[in-house]
Amino acid sequence: MEPSSSLQVEQVGAVTVVTLQRPEVRNAVDGDTARRLHEAFVAFDDDPGARVAVFHGAHGHFCAGWDLQFGARMAQQPGGANVLAGLDFDPQDPRALAPMGPSRLLLSKPVIAAVSGAAVAGGMELALWCDLRVMEQDAYFGVYCRRFGVPLIDGGTVRLPRLVGMGHAMDLILTGRKVEADEALRMGLANRVVAHGQARAAALELAEQLAKFPQETMRADRMNAYEQWGKSLPEALHAEWERSKSRIGDGLEGAGRFASGEGRHGKF
Repeated sequence: MEPSSSLQVEQVGAVTVVTLQRPEVRNAVDGDTARRLHEAFVAFDDDPGARVAVFHGAHGHFCAGWDLQFGARMAQQPGGANVLAGLDFDPQDPRALAPMGPSRLLLSKPVIAAVSGAAVAGGMELALWCDLRVMEQDAYFGVYCRRFGVPLIDGGTVRLPRLVGMGHAMDLILTGRKVEADEALRMGLANRVVAHGQARAAALELAEQLAKFPQETMRADRMNAYEQWGKSLPEALHAEWERSKSRIGDGLEGAGRFASGEGRHGKF
């Protein structure tokens, strides 16, 4: 991927850190940045040395959503009314590009959102796309695009109900109201709440912990959890067995380490 001032990708051991850097628009995403985000996360998934990713927004904000100023400029150009041309997709395409970039991807490895400041509209959808969300105590979520009639088209209406339940999801989707960190934690929208300025460091620490686990077993468990949606109980149990039975040997090896004294009393 070509270097970009709007996006930084760095490797910290086995952790890939992807950072949005568009401070003039609170890290809102335009067309070019969406493509670069998509490329960055596809590259992470393809990198055998990368185990976990941290998704971060620089300069005090995670992401303020789709760049409405970019959209307004596009709409004023000849033929620019369809600013999302080319983003229709085949649901069988595992690497389809989304308006915000990576939100149609189901990666094989976990991604942790380090949320500071605003994670609103499409930015909230990007945070929902991640497996876990570490949120600073003064950060906030919200479907702020409700005010301008911009629809949720990056998974917000799918992932939010699955994550927090239909009642909470309808409240957030219909009202567009601000959701601060304490409430986000209570409803399960945030997984961790940390002090101001600490989201990146806390997410990196969590990512490094995940990177130390036996990877193939963790990835199988993660994918089974995602793919059980829409399956009957017998189908989901069978799919779990088929994907994970090859990892039983890893478990037996781990049992041997436990028997020798490693990891007793819940120690990691």
